[in-house]
Order: sequence, then C-alpha cells, then structure tokens
Amino acid sequence: MNPTRPILFRPGDLNAFFGLMLDNMTQLVLMAAILVGLFGFPSDLVLYKMIPGTAMAVLLGDMIFSILAWRMARAEGRADRTAMPLGIDTPSLFGFTFGIVGPAFLATGDAGRAWRISMAVVVTCGVTKLLGSLAGPFIHRHVPRAGLLGPIAGIALLLIAFLPALHVFELPLVGLMALGVVLLTLVGRVRLPLGIPGAFAAVLAGTALFYLLESVGMVPDGAHGGGAHGLLFALPLPTLGFVDGLSGMGPYLPIALPFALAVLVGAVDVTESAAAAGDGYSPRTVIAVDGVATLTAGLFGGVVQTTPYIGHPAYKAMGAGVGYTLATALFIGFGGVFGYLALFVDLLPVAAVAPILMFIGLEITAQAFKATPQRHYDAVALAFIPIVADLVLIELKQTLGALGKTAADLTGQMAATYQTILVMANGFILSALIWATMLAFVIDRRFRAAAVFAGLGALFSLVGLIHSPFEDGRLFWPGTVGSALSGQFCLAYLLLAGGLLLLKARPAAETG
Repeated sequence: MNPTRPILFRPGDLNAFFGLMLDNMTQLVLMAAILVGLFGFPSDLVLYKMIPGTAMAVLLGDMIFSILAWRMARAEGRADRTAMPLGIDTPSLFGFTFGIVGPAFLATGDAGRAWRISMAVVVTCGVTKLLGSLAGPFIHRHVPRAGLLGPIAGIALLLIAFLPALHVFELPLVGLMALGVVLLTLVGRVRLPLGIPGAFAAVLAGTALFYLLESVGMVPDGAHGGGAHGLLFALPLPTLGFVDGLSGMGPYLPIALPFALAVLVGAVDVTESAAAAGDGYSPRTVIAVDGVATLTAGLFGGVVQTTPYIGHPAYKAMGAGVGYTLATALFIGFGGVFGYLALFVDLLPVAAVAPILMFIGLEITAQAFKATPQRHYDAVALAFIPIVADLVLIELKQTLGALGKTAADLTGQMAATYQTILVMANGFILSALIWATMLAFVIDRRFRAAAVFAGLGALFSLVGLIHSPFEDGRLFWPGTVGSALSGQFCLAYLLLAGGLLLLKARPAAETG
C-alpha cells in the first residue's frame, strides 16, 4: 500500500464520526426540546420539517468539505489530510430558538408563520456569509478577539451550558451520571475500554438508565424521551416559503446577523487552527461553503445556521481523514429524509444528551480565554453582562407565562426593573461585541478605535439594533418610538465617544 495515497476511511474516522455525528444529533434533540417543550410548537412541524431542512445543510456542507479534502489530498499525495468538520452552530441554535423562532411563534400565534420568518432569517444569514466571504479576513484583523469571542463565550457559558444543566439536574440519576462520563472522558481524557467514544458512551448509558427508570415509574411527568413518533419519510424540498417571512423578520435581524458575523470571523480562526495542525484551507472557501450550507438550510426549511467546527485539530489527533465528515453527512442527511433522525431525536432523553452541550459550552468559554491576550480578560468578562440580561429575561418571561401574566401586568419598581433588563437584553450579541471591543481598545490605549465603536453604539441604539425598548426587540426609525430611552442611549454613547477622542488628544504619559 502506498502510504501517501489518500484513504477514504481510516480507523480514526470511527471515533471522529461518533463525535461529530453526536454533536449534531445532540443539538437537534435540544432544538426539538426547546421548540416543542418550551414554546409549544407542533412536534410534526419540528421533527419532519425543521429538522430535515437542517439535515440537508449538514449533508451538503460536510459532503463539500469531504470532496475538497479528498481532492487536496490526492493533489498533495498525502494520506493524512483531515477534512474540515461542519455542523449546526451551537451558540446560534440557542440564540435563534430563544431569540427568533420561539418569540416569533409567541408574537404571531401561528407556528407556520413563525417557521417562515425563521427560514427568511436563515436565508439572510446564508447570503450574508456568502457576501462576507471576502470580508472575513478584514474583520478578523480589525476587531480584537475579546470583542469577537467574548459574546460567544458568554452565550456558551450562560445559554449553552447553563440551560441544558437545568435538564441534567431535573433528572439527576440520568443527567449527573452522563455528565460524569462526559467530564471523565472528554475533559479528563480518560480512555474507555475498547476505545469507545466518550460522547457515545455517555448518551448510551444515560438513555438506557432513563428508560430503566421510566419502566419503574421513577421519571417525572414531562421529562423528554417518549418516542411517540415513528419512522416517516420526510424528503425536504426547496421552497420559497421564506419569501412570505421576509416582511416579518426585521425585529430578529439584530439577533441573527451578529451570529452570522461571529461565524464568518470564527471561520478564519478555524482555518488558522487547521493550518497549525498541518491542513491548510482557504478562509474564503471555508466561509463560502458554510454560506452555501446555511442558505440550503433556510431554503429547505431549517431554522438554524451551520458553522465550520473549531474541533479540526481534535479530529486530526483522533486519526481522522475524510471518512468521518462523509459518514456524518450521509447519516444526518439521510436521517432527515427517511425519518430515523426524527425518531432518534424523539427517543433520546434530554438529560442524557444535555451534558454534551454543557461540555461544549465549557470548552467554548475556555477557548475564548485561551485565544485572548491575558490583558483583555476583563473585556471578555464584560461581554457576559448583556447575555446575563438575556438569560434573566428568558426566565422572567417563562415565569410570567406560567402565571398567566405578561410584562404589562407588572407595576412600580418591578416594571422598571423588567424594562431595564429588556433594553439590556435586546440586541445582546451586538452590544456585547461593542462593549468588549471598546474596553479591549482602551486597554491597548487605542482610544480613537474605541471611539469608533462607541459611535456605532450610538447609531445602533438610535434604530433599535441594540437596546430596543420593545418587547419583541423590533427596529424603528429615529424619533418614532414612544420611549426616551433610545435617545438617552444614543447620547450616552456619543458622550463616551467624545471622551475617548479627548483622551486620544492627550499626551501618552498623561493617559498611562
């Protein structure tokens, strides 16, 4: 055998396949649990429309990356080239479900309408990535990592890790056991017998224990894992249904576009990481492939975007080549078409898969600090504050809803506190990016650059991209809202920008 001849399937592809496949599967389980369990979406719409549409994006994206890696390996005469992994973007899964899909359903009362609005948002994200494929390196060079990674770290810890933790502790016999296996193997790097992948072992053991407990009546009512749906052929077809949703997506773009921007810039980080591991890829190509995959998701009924995964070096360390992305593409893609993906999503208990999301949240948070200069740690931490506000707002809305109340029923100080949390949370990704970037530039004594971002804060708050006073976070023309808050925020940011410019005019010795 020629050692330099590329091999389609290598021994390391098996472990890598379980890791990448289960990562995507876990997120589909969480997406179904959030939309059906928390927001009350019709399960058939989620399982046989949204999930298959998302599966088509994973199929196409991983297939393209597999072909690209195979062709490059043949051209280079290499047997060790590892394909770039692609899958569902974890931060935006929570951002989109909690910030777009669910709220659109609550606002319209029409699941079909909310679905079409969400499709339109995803299509817009795909187009944004395609158009931004040339701008990714520019953004990466001019925005500090604290500004780009801080918001993602906050989302990872407070939404990706914390919200699934609620399911873990809701059913601790299952959740804590599965979490223990995940932490032991994926964090502690303890090898299981026969080389069984840790993520696979955690889900398998947690699921088996769940159904054992259910059989003896020890599972509380409402815990996910009913398996009420069977196999159903659900071939997703391209649709122009998103066109009907374009008119209603305006309030949700301030949430979606920062996620698309983060993925666009993060793709550059991913290519740098892959290059360090020995596999060079063009950042523009990686961004463009992801843009095509995200666009495909929106056109086929998906409601979340994709991303090139940052775990390329880990998969390479497993000995993976091309086969693991090809196998993931086929398993996830065909699963959406033939219905077994929806069956698995419906069968797997959230408590058994939530620990994987907790691990991912912890890893993303840790990576943000590792990849950021130590002097910018305060800036990363500052970015967490708007995400905290969003988390609190989510819990407040759920509590009010459970009590049959709305924000309009609040009075006095409670009403004022709710309004404050609301304006902090609306546009939280964008405001977190602005705050973290400003502070990073201040730390580096780049006051003019910090003033530019303060000016962006003034502009964005004037139209509701950040700090919108409306319950649905919608945009507005300057001066058309019945609240003085937008003008106050705009003025505050302008005063901050002016102060930063004055600091720029002072001698360096006087500014420290």
